[in-house]
Amino acid sequence: MKITFIIARFLLGLIFLIFGLNGFLHFIPSPPLTGTVGQFVGALFVSHYLVVVFLLQLIAAVLLLINRYVPLALTLLAPIIVNILLIHTLMAPSGLPLALIVTVLWILVFLSVRSAFAGLLQQRLPAQSLQ
Repeated sequence: MKITFIIARFLLGLIFLIFGLNGFLHFIPSPPLTGTVGQFVGALFVSHYLVVVFLLQLIAAVLLLINRYVPLALTLLAPIIVNILLIHTLMAPSGLPLALIVTVLWILVFLSVRSAFAGLLQQRLPAQSLQ
């Protein structure tokens, strides 16, 4: 199982490294987006919001690839992946398979470091005395 987690971490890092770099260098050709998704991505592009998203993708990808601060990388990628899933579910279903693959990879990596998130996953905090 350890090999599975390592492969998942590496693939997740590689995917976000490639697509994060593509956001700046545009080496993967993309057809013009039309309809609602075109308007949405156009607004994100014009507002320079995507610059921040691509930068966060690159930072998280490097952290995953060098196996340092993996919980931080997962925390940075979680909202990005949720947005990717929502965009492909609601506006551009053709990209949904890759979005689902990325989600499964994220879950596998999360499972390998879930102890780092133990404090976030507590239902209730223990009572503390106020001295």
